[in-house]
Amino acid sequence: MQHADPSPAARFERVYPIRFSHCDPAGIVFFPQYLVLFNHLVEDWFTEGLGVDYAQMLGARRIGLPIVRLECDFRAISRMGDAVTFGLVTERVGGRSLTLALTARVADELRVTARQVLVFTDLDTHRAIDLPADVRAALAAGR
Repeated sequence: MQHADPSPAARFERVYPIRFSHCDPAGIVFFPQYLVLFNHLVEDWFTEGLGVDYAQMLGARRIGLPIVRLECDFRAISRMGDAVTFGLVTERVGGRSLTLALTARVADELRVTARQVLVFTDLDTHRAIDLPADVRAALAAGR
């Protein structure tokens, strides 16, 4: 069943410092670390932006949210000490999935863009499930 996109989602942003542990021997962010930082952003968005506790969703509620499609464009390097603003916007809300557009920037310089498709799953069966009602309600409220 196809669901209409809820009201336009607000942009969610957090600034994360680039640390020594994010960098490779060249002194720049090792590209997979951006994916770790984007995951931090998604967790923060659920808990702080949507008001849906991410740890509870995965833990007690046994709802997973794996990435099933991922696209990234790396445009400029980041170095230890940079304060990078990570942001996300919901592009599409489906019956069982979300498509998120993510960015990492310092001031006006775009460092990375990404698009992720996340699917809600039952962590016991690993099968796709419908968006939880509280998530859908939070998205519809434009959080």
